[in-house]
Amino acid sequence: MAAHSSVEIAPSILAADFSALGEAVRAVEHAGAKLIHVDVMDGHFVPNISIGVPVVASLHKATQLPLDVHLMIERPEQYIGAFAKAGAAWITVHQEATAHLNRTIGQIREQGCRAGVAINPATPVSTLAEILPDVDLVLVMSVNPGFGGQHFLPSATRKIAELRELRSRYTYNFVIEVDGGVARETVPQVVRAGAEFLVAGTSVFHQQDPGKALQELQRLASEAFLQRA
Repeated sequence: MAAHSSVEIAPSILAADFSALGEAVRAVEHAGAKLIHVDVMDGHFVPNISIGVPVVASLHKATQLPLDVHLMIERPEQYIGAFAKAGAAWITVHQEATAHLNRTIGQIREQGCRAGVAINPATPVSTLAEILPDVDLVLVMSVNPGFGGQHFLPSATRKIAELRELRSRYTYNFVIEVDGGVARETVPQVVRAGAEFLVAGTSVFHQQDPGKALQELQRLASEAFLQRA
């Protein structure tokens, strides 16, 4: 994946209407989405509570798309097996949330899932130096996690570029993902910096036509990716 050949918008169901979750997922699937982003929050690691294992299991039945599960929870190592069994294809844990990150990444791999690590806005890329060879994905939080609809923090662009440079220098094999404030205005800059997975919540599901909104973001991302190439 060091030479990832495309960029994808990952619609975040955190912003969807939970009374019609299946319809929301089908709308973006029909519009060309290649994966669905699922934010899991515990009210401890972040100041909000979202969904858990049962919703992931239901989503897995409702779509053929891979589920990109982002665990914003304390002690994620205790729940890796449950989320893998529920149907997660990718599981991302926070560098700040587990004392034994290498072991936790190994757990995710042992469950047959792709393993990711995320960093909050105040956490430098340098804290990932020892784990970068072992992960499939690095998620840069471009807002302080916990709530959708926040404004993009510009420092994230620098972090994305730093990760891209490290990946190139050491021929690492991870995808760079960005989450928070991803919208028409920010898509080109994060793609040019090096991001390949762009998590979009309100900019998709809070629009009048989520499918059309997704396609527009995908168009902007693909144009920026060609410029980068």
